[in-house]
Amino acid sequence: MHDDVTAAVLDTLRSPARPPGRLLLTGWFSFRDGEATAGDVLAQQQMSAALSRAGILHDTAWSPGFRPGALSLETAEPGAYDTLLFVCGPVYGPQVAALHARFRTCRRLAAGVSVVDPADPGATGFDLIVARDGTAGPARLDLAATAPAGPLPPVAGVVLSHGQGEYGARRRHAEVNERITGWLAGKDCARVPADTRLAGDDWRLCATAEQFLALVARFDLVVTTRLHGLVLALRTGTPVIAVDPVAGGAKVSAQARAVGWPALVAADALTPRILDHWWEWALSGTGRTAAACHSMR
Repeated sequence: MHDDVTAAVLDTLRSPARPPGRLLLTGWFSFRDGEATAGDVLAQQQMSAALSRAGILHDTAWSPGFRPGALSLETAEPGAYDTLLFVCGPVYGPQVAALHARFRTCRRLAAGVSVVDPADPGATGFDLIVARDGTAGPARLDLAATAPAGPLPPVAGVVLSHGQGEYGARRRHAEVNERITGWLAGKDCARVPADTRLAGDDWRLCATAEQFLALVARFDLVVTTRLHGLVLALRTGTPVIAVDPVAGGAKVSAQARAVGWPALVAADALTPRILDHWWEWALSGTGRTAAACHSMR
């Protein structure tokens, strides 16, 4: 797809009348109290790649909450830049207005943004806006649509139990869940919480067992502390890492043995190393084949 937003910005930056010395790339992902969405970050990647191809020196300012230790708006010295480029999101509100004040000595451009109110100081502070919408001109393709991206990581369904009070002092659910979720936070994957509980009055839950099976079938693997997380993942041929949250083992362990599933971890043996081992196995050809053999779809 043709990205006329990037082309228009590069045409401006290549102007022989005022070529940029060094540019600071910003967006809502730069604000300490802002947010970094997938679209924001892909827009940053699109524009950064285009600037690099054009030979334009640039840095990106990131929110300290999103990328601690990276260059931020607070640590970026305004005098080090002659151009500021803001990408994606609305050019509106006090945060954008404050950006103009801090970098008032820079030429300030906005690309792939929404103009909510043309009279807002967040919008009027820019020397040039190449908008995706909100202006009299035609709507333009969003920067994220054509942004470069790496290989897509696996999608992991996460099916955890938080109850089961019947196990009394043998319960290790809170500790096990904390270890699993902490470990998952460091894995390169898309994490999708899934609940075996069904409800017809809560859009976040499946209403039928078939809906839950359809969801699990689309995961690349499942990580679970629930018996039915194990059983239903294998029913759909989805590899599963089953962790028994009960000290000494209980129904999760018994079911794994009943179906001959090897990727089982006991509560007292739960470590990142053993989880990594089964993660690699579950995503390998061996793990996928093993799961397919259990499929009852």
